[in-house]
Amino acid sequence: VQLQASGGGLVQPGGSLRLSCGASERIVYTNIMAWYRQAPGKQRELVAQITNDNNTNYTDSVKGRFTISRDNAKNTVYLQMNSLEPEDTAVYYCYADDIITMSDFGDRYRYGEVWGQGTQVTVSS
Repeated sequence: VQLQASGGGLVQPGGSLRLSCGASERIVYTNIMAWYRQAPGKQRELVAQITNDNNTNYTDSVKGRFTISRDNAKNTVYLQMNSLEPEDTAVYYCYADDIITMSDFGDRYRYGEVWGQGTQVTVSS
């Protein structure tokens, strides 16, 4: 299974972006889906995560500004980012842990950790 992130871009401080992460196969279960980010010269950090039963967790710096959500019917996880700050500039990666997919023939496959490719978010005036 592959994860495809999109929605990044250049935005002014105070602006908004919505990132999307879709899966290449039909997902019937994921334990955790999350967004990480990595700024130049810094380690990759967890931004937000959402569990199978929709419990969410955010890093302190984005609480109240970012919202993670998932649409299981579309196999997609979203990150709504509001009140963006220059410090939010980074490459954002989607992530999923413990995935079960189902083929068109009903076959199920289980995967461990899966990373999507990054999408660049730049906050600058």
